[in-house]
Amino acid sequence: MTGFGAARHVGPGYTVAVELRSVNNRHLKLQVRGTEPYTTYEAEFEKLLKPTIRRGTVQLQVFVERTSVANLTAINVPLLRAYKQQVIEACDGLDSAAVNAVLSSLLTLPGLVPEGRTTNAVPDDEWPGVQQAVMDAAAQLLASRQTEGLAMVTELLTLHKAIQSELASAMELLPRVMNGYRARMLDRLNLVIAEAGVTMEAAHLTRELAAHADRIDVSEEVTRLHAHLEQYTDLVNNGHADGAGRRLEFLVQEIGREVNTMGSKSADASMSRHVLEMKANLEKIRELIQNVE
Repeated sequence: MTGFGAARHVGPGYTVAVELRSVNNRHLKLQVRGTEPYTTYEAEFEKLLKPTIRRGTVQLQVFVERTSVANLTAINVPLLRAYKQQVIEACDGLDSAAVNAVLSSLLTLPGLVPEGRTTNAVPDDEWPGVQQAVMDAAAQLLASRQTEGLAMVTELLTLHKAIQSELASAMELLPRVMNGYRARMLDRLNLVIAEAGVTMEAAHLTRELAAHADRIDVSEEVTRLHAHLEQYTDLVNNGHADGAGRRLEFLVQEIGREVNTMGSKSADASMSRHVLEMKANLEKIRELIQNVE
């Protein structure tokens, strides 16, 4: 589902601004942008968001403005001066351009920047504020997705009603289809018997007709289909503690299997049209539920 959330947090010596945007995806895919070193914290942010966001391509932007001197990288000034003096003495006799080139690389020498305060480390007092801002933005994003979800519920139930309507119409045709199939089979059997110059007892003829009629009998498929459709409405209306999205995907797969079997057994053009309409509505449902949590 699409959604947006934003939040700010002001801490001692820093301000955090967070934005979360999501678009449709069957799985959770997180992209992190913003102030270093947070672009390398994708695993930490995913662990933070996964309990509330299960699906979607989520773009997380984290911007931190550090205003406290304590958050800045400390430089060992006395050591820097000592290095500079040694470089000048070592470069005695060289032209000024060469000396300046050597001096420009002084900060790369060991000991000038303490390892614990490099740009790749998050200050301990900053991370809790970032976490809070991310969770506040996630709450807003979820609220916007819930609004979209309500509209999706309406559409999913409308498509469900359309499938039920097509199924009911197909069932109204079934007695005529079965009778027509039996009549055609009886004509063919009588023709084969006449051409062969043999006779067949009525009981044997009835058994043959019944065996062929079973091949287009869809009563079992219809019974299972009604049960699946009932479970579908329950999931759409009430959801599930572990999320309804993947359960709906499995259920729609089962519905599709029963509809396909009905189509393969169908021996009537009118029945086939209703089956095709059910398949078309199922395809629309499949596209929608890929985005359902």
